[in-house]
Amino acid sequence: MLDKLEAIAERFYYLEEQLSDPDVISDMNKYKKYHKEYKDLNNVMSKKREYQDLLGNISTAQEMLASDDAEMKEMAQEELNSLQPALTVIEEEIKILLIPKDPEDSKDVLFEIRSGTGGDEASIFAGDLYRMYSKYFDTKGWKHEIIYENEGTAGGYSKIVIEVLGEDVFGKLKFESGAHRVQRVPKTESQGRVHTSAATVVVMPKFEMEDIDIKKDDLKVDTFRSSGAGGQHVNKTESGVRFTHIPTGIVAESTDGRSQHKNRDIAIQRLYQKIKDAQQEAHDNTVTAHRRSLVGSGDRSDKIRTYNYPQNRVTDHRINLTLYSLDKIMDGQIEQIIEALQVAENAAKMAG
Repeated sequence: MLDKLEAIAERFYYLEEQLSDPDVISDMNKYKKYHKEYKDLNNVMSKKREYQDLLGNISTAQEMLASDDAEMKEMAQEELNSLQPALTVIEEEIKILLIPKDPEDSKDVLFEIRSGTGGDEASIFAGDLYRMYSKYFDTKGWKHEIIYENEGTAGGYSKIVIEVLGEDVFGKLKFESGAHRVQRVPKTESQGRVHTSAATVVVMPKFEMEDIDIKKDDLKVDTFRSSGAGGQHVNKTESGVRFTHIPTGIVAESTDGRSQHKNRDIAIQRLYQKIKDAQQEAHDNTVTAHRRSLVGSGDRSDKIRTYNYPQNRVTDHRINLTLYSLDKIMDGQIEQIIEALQVAENAAKMAG
């Protein structure tokens, strides 16, 4: 483990040098990239120093055990009895820190919620999920902006798209992709019966052009006027944007935004995602199939999480986690669920 930590220390000190290099400082993209890596490695370096101090104290205590002084030996044994459990804890913490991070975890996201099966109640539930996530975003200090909304006929949303910006946003929110099922008595139900409906969530990381292997010259862009229902904001100008990646023929478009500028941003993110998926599929069909299976069909049976109002219960079916605090969770307190999913992901990476 110390060998791995020493290799990280070398990288850390190299980055420290680079961040004071005028050439790097003048290149904002490179500076931001190096600064992010340096900041991430700082956590490992802090734990490395703590680990080395602990090993030093254990070594000293072991030397004291060899003493002929009975009182000193007793003190040394007491010291070892307290240090050994601490060593086990810190080694586990370092193992988790050494798990390679998904490079997409640090990215901002486009966050989409759609009503699924269940009619008006599904739209109302989509609105409840939006409020839940908005409160969570606020607790994390993340900026978020609605870039498209299509309200349901009885409240809530048939579809809402939010841009979320902050630190390690995708790393926290990536587990939310999938079908969310609700069980409760709808406001529209006069008989007091519990109904089941669903909404789907899609979390898409925001890519930069340098993240994806494409050139500006390979892109064709068209603008057009959107048609059909557009919620409260029907496009009356050519605000729709369509990108075509000429070498592959992959096309992505957007009429979700309220301006051509926003639609360009959404469309290019969709294009990046499609191209990235195509590149991924070329070398690993299994992984791509898994990624696409995250969302599912939006059917009630195709669920990642159930929100049961009569029992004040939330169950995440992927890790068999059940919490009887639905009221708090719907108030944005979802960190416990997200942390449990992160722990499960780390355990799977360590086992793999």
